[in-house]
Amino acid sequence: MKKNLIIIFSIILGITAVATASDLVIESNTQSYNEKENKIKFDGDVKVSVDDLHVVGDKADVSITKNNQLDTATFYDKPYAYQVQNNKKREVKANILKLSLITKIVRAEGDTQSIITDGKTPLVMITADLQEYDLNENVLTAKGGVIIKYQDVQTFSDKAVIKTDKNGELKKLDLYGNAKIQEKVNNAEANHFSYNAESEELIAEGNTMIHTETEGNVPLTIKARVQQYNKRQNIFNASGSVQVWYDDYYAKGPKMSVFPDSKTNKFNEVYFNGRSCISQENKTIYADKIKMMLNPKDFYAEGNAKTVIKNIKSADIGDKK
Repeated sequence: MKKNLIIIFSIILGITAVATASDLVIESNTQSYNEKENKIKFDGDVKVSVDDLHVVGDKADVSITKNNQLDTATFYDKPYAYQVQNNKKREVKANILKLSLITKIVRAEGDTQSIITDGKTPLVMITADLQEYDLNENVLTAKGGVIIKYQDVQTFSDKAVIKTDKNGELKKLDLYGNAKIQEKVNNAEANHFSYNAESEELIAEGNTMIHTETEGNVPLTIKARVQQYNKRQNIFNASGSVQVWYDDYYAKGPKMSVFPDSKTNKFNEVYFNGRSCISQENKTIYADKIKMMLNPKDFYAEGNAKTVIKNIKSADIGDKK
């Protein structure tokens, strides 16, 4: 699952900055100026272009500042914006689109949808109540019922913030609030997911849960306050009230580390540090360090190790009469 998360986070979109010296071209069936509202109004087959950014719709207006500068272009009635760069097309649909010609911020409001295609192949789709693009900072912020889809992977959150470089390559992605990631049999939940493309590190914080299936379709569930995966180092860490469920195993401790198989990326050896325990049926083993094997199901405990077996019936050693 981690490998697939890295893939999705590595291709999610960004719209590059519009040069400050670019010309704004607006075409429409009719154009008028309202001095009282201080707006230029456009009706019928409206087409707007700034460099490689294009917006089309049926109705729009542009507000003017006191210094007679064009301020914000607002497009109504489900407009459509798109940008093509290096064979990649980025599309944005919404009930209303606002383009600030001063701050270079594009704001999509109401039933927003962003789609990225490579040639004719869809890569990513983002839906939300609101999406805002800062063209100077190369940051996309989506709010309200945010859903990101990539192949078999879907993410859900209250808010998403995507930062890219000037070429549209991902730098950082954050999912906030009731965040979930789903991919076939793999699921993850947290208050906050953060992925750094430069360090190739994924961090989940706050009420985190990861559920997957190991070889043989055996379920594995991990809960903790923080879970962290570093692709470069190929290490998975969890801390803060760590709990693990695997088949009839249950283990818990303050910290846990896993070194996934370099080829299959599967978990097999799980290491607990700090006073931990592992339970199976009616026996529980306590130790300062525990190594839990998933296949074959073995464990090794060291450091003040103690075993407790519950519900042992006392043998009757008296003479029977």
